[in-house]
Parts: sequence; structure tokens; C-alpha cells
Amino acid sequence: MTLDQVRALADAIRSEVGKAVVGQQQTVDHLLIALFAGGHVLLEGPPGTAKTLLAQSFATALGLDFGRIQFTPDLMPGDILGSNLFNFQTSTFTLTRGPIFHELLLADEINRTPPKTQAALLEAMQERRVTLDGQAHALSDRFMVVATQNPIESQGVYPLPEAQLDRFLFKVLVAYPDIDEERRIVAQHGDARAGAKAMELGVGAVADRDVLAGAVAAVAGVKLAEGVVDYIVRLVRASRESVDLVAGASPRAAVLLGGAARARAALEGRDYVVPDDVKALAPAVLRHRMILSPAAEIEGRQAETIVADLIARTESPR
Repeated sequence: MTLDQVRALADAIRSEVGKAVVGQQQTVDHLLIALFAGGHVLLEGPPGTAKTLLAQSFATALGLDFGRIQFTPDLMPGDILGSNLFNFQTSTFTLTRGPIFHELLLADEINRTPPKTQAALLEAMQERRVTLDGQAHALSDRFMVVATQNPIESQGVYPLPEAQLDRFLFKVLVAYPDIDEERRIVAQHGDARAGAKAMELGVGAVADRDVLAGAVAAVAGVKLAEGVVDYIVRLVRASRESVDLVAGASPRAAVLLGGAARARAALEGRDYVVPDDVKALAPAVLRHRMILSPAAEIEGRQAETIVADLIARTESPR
């Protein structure tokens, strides 16, 4: 697949998702970049901002098998992974697969379940496989997690462990629509029942697994020059040296940022990465990998401003 075909595919996916979801173009672009870079996405936004509908529509447009897990305090790891059940007729154990075996998995309100259950996703997100009773089971090459969480509520929620957060390529902040978009939402969905599925809103598949595999291969061929690699490493290392942070981004963040920059370049029609690709994606890659120092919290510092300062202070290649 050529990069022109990758751009055309991305435009087709945006168009299909737009049949159900009004606005949210930047969020859709982050989902596309994560898809082509092989990453996972954490969506954080208030209720009613179409996070679930967006994930459904995205999976439908891609032609992927969609699964959803509603995370609750009593959810157990087996509810996600599945289990081996004994069949008394055959005297053998049979694997009952959990929802994690879908290709695009929506982890809805992921911070409402304890860390023990959240940890069930770690192996799947990193290695695209799960281990049950000592036996490894492969997941799809296209396996992708889109998780959501509500930033408003603080009761009945469990902060995601750093190891879990580090598995997400992006943390995307989903905001309320502007007034024109909200008018369009009411006009488009005002007579539809709540919770309508993407297929009911006219979203169709414009891709399949083979097409997506070709797009991923094309993105992997985008050039990442030595100067840009050095810039990514210096930017990520600067987060670990900031006095405002107790902990900064890991080497995994640098690797993921490089892959995401390749995908963004491909969506722009370029076969090479420029520093602006890195700057545009750095906030979504770094914001959830930072632990602010007590002094920074007292001063009211925010991760967004710290990332902006890091970008401003780190010299980019010309």
C-alpha cells in the first residue's frame, strides 16, 4: 500500500465515523495514529461526550470485531480473560474466551475496577496474548484497547497504576463540543434512542484486516531520521530531569512516540518524520506518564503546562 492510499483510507474512516459522531476530529486522528502505530488509547472526558459511540463507530468503520467491558468494582480478571471450564461429558477442560479476545476492545470506565482486575490487561496490551492456567493464547494482530474514564468523579474509582498507564500510547482529553457542534448533535440525534449503535446510524466498514495490515506496513516504512530520533530521546529524558516531576516518561514512551510520529507523517502524506510531528503528539504521549512533585501540585502546576515547557526548552533539529 502506498502512502496516498493510507491517506485515502484515513479519510474514508473519518467520513464513516462522522456519520455517527459530530466533531471530535482530533480524537479520531489520535485513534487513527494509534491504530497504524499499534498502540492503545485512553479517552478521558465527562459523561455524554460520545466516547463509547466513537469507539463503536471506529471499530465498525475498520471492519473489526468489537467488544465492550463495563468495568465495575466487582469485576474479576476471569470476567475479562475467560477461563478453562471442565466438561464432564468429555472429561476435558474447554477454554471459554472472555471479551478480551475481540479485536477492538472498549474498556469502559476502566478506573472503576480495582488494580488487580486492571492488571489483567497488561500482558494483552503489551504482547497481544493472554496466559490462562499456564497456557498462552494469542490475540489478533490488530488487537487494540480503547479505554475511557471520567475525570469528574473521585468516589468509587481506582487510579490506574503507572504500569497500566504506560501501556497506553495516548491519553486523549475529550472536551464538550462547541455550540455549533452541539446544535448538530441535537439535530442529528434528537429523535434517536439513547445508546444507538454505530451500525444503526449508517456507519459501514471501509476496511478489512488485509487492508489495515497493508497500511501498518506502509507506515512502518516512514523514515525516522537520526536527528529526529535524538530529539525524541532528549525530550523524553528531559521529563525525567524536570524539578516539577517525581517521575517522568519511560523509554517505552520514546519508542511509542517515534512510532506515532511515523503514523502522523503518513497521514500527512510524507514518507519522513519532521519535528512538528513529535511536538504535536508529545502532550498525548507524555501527560499520563508524569507524576508531579508535591511542590508543583501546591503551586497548581498542570501536566499540560509542564509538557509545553519541556517542548519549548528542548531544541529541535532544523
